[in-house]
Amino acid sequence: MQIFLKTERLILREILPSDEMEMFELDSDKDVHKYLGNQPFTRIDDSREIISFIRKQYEDAGIGRWAVINKTTNEFMGWAGLKLVKDLTNYHINYYDLGYRFIKRYWGNGYATEAAKAIISYGFSQMKLNEIYAMADVNNLKSIKVLEKSGLIYVEDFDFQKEPHVWYKISKP
Repeated sequence: MQIFLKTERLILREILPSDEMEMFELDSDKDVHKYLGNQPFTRIDDSREIISFIRKQYEDAGIGRWAVINKTTNEFMGWAGLKLVKDLTNYHINYYDLGYRFIKRYWGNGYATEAAKAIISYGFSQMKLNEIYAMADVNNLKSIKVLEKSGLIYVEDFDFQKEPHVWYKISKP
């Protein structure tokens, strides 16, 4: 198991096949999927498939979403990380997208912001990126707040999968 980052309260490590139950808890929650197309997981196989997809990104791009683990309790809290997006999105292609998703009981404690800041720093210092992007549904105000607290700057509104979204960016200091 590879650990990529540690923050004051968190460990960010590779997502493992053994995380399937925690990933299912995360992605079967309708509230978690409210701004993600409203298609929560209904089968544990859905979690297995997404874990395989993420692990393939590690192989293909050398980066992907990471498990977020509570340093004190060793509990899986969700995931956060960078993903190389090869599909055209808002006139961008082959860009690094910052994303995060947490089990509901961990919302509102600053974990997403803590993870996002560490990941941005990693992207600039370790990966030597010049820019990192992120997007959120225009109605997902809590996610937008995380992006802004993490230093990303609003660029514009755009449509993503027929839904209005906001586009954010941060450039290397």
